[in-house]
Amino acid sequence: MIALLAAVLLAAANPLVSQGKAIYDVHCIQCHGANLEGTSNGPSLRRVGAAAIDFMLRTGRMPLEVPDTEALSGPPQLTPRQIKAVEAFAMTGGAGGGAPIPTVKVGSNLARGRILFDDNCEGCHGAQGIGATVGFGWEAPDLYPADPVEIAEAVRFGPGVMPNFDAHQISDSNLNDLVAYVLTFRRPPDIGGYALAHVGPTAEGLVAWFFGIGSSCIVMVLVGETLRSKQQPNRDKPR
Repeated sequence: MIALLAAVLLAAANPLVSQGKAIYDVHCIQCHGANLEGTSNGPSLRRVGAAAIDFMLRTGRMPLEVPDTEALSGPPQLTPRQIKAVEAFAMTGGAGGGAPIPTVKVGSNLARGRILFDDNCEGCHGAQGIGATVGFGWEAPDLYPADPVEIAEAVRFGPGVMPNFDAHQISDSNLNDLVAYVLTFRRPPDIGGYALAHVGPTAEGLVAWFFGIGSSCIVMVLVGETLRSKQQPNRDKPR
């Protein structure tokens, strides 16, 4: 009761918090409860941290129209100021114990970033970050649309079935390098020629079989027919 009273007083004193409470009451309270305690339709937001709230709102995963379904990314449903307002209200209500919004400085050590990605991310998101199904109806999303802050937020708090990695597991410096490597997926160097949608060796193998080997077989048949016609006389012509 005291915490609720303190949150009300802070909302009255801070216009941003007051605006956030109004937005929360419209879009969030039905699932997350009046005091961020959660309901049968949604989890508690207490101690989740600003990174989780910011990520879910700025990637369009929340507000969720249908409870108990996987929150998929899309255009944000709130403006940046509205998102900041909801975050401010949530922090006053006890949602400040989790990971804060990380400060990202895109690193330059792509080799280290690739090692981190291969060890911790590739198994679900794929070698090129295009996403995949991870089981039980969950999907690891495509990483191409994510900006540096969204990538870092996901690493720190772990949305959905994704594990979270704190600073002891992936340091801030390593996180910057990981973000830098993920950003290279947007403009990969296609040294070998046509990219084949960057879906990996499976597409390359199919192209090799159907076009490479198939074309070779057609060429061999045509060459064989040509040689055969030259070696055998045409029986239709009179001698």
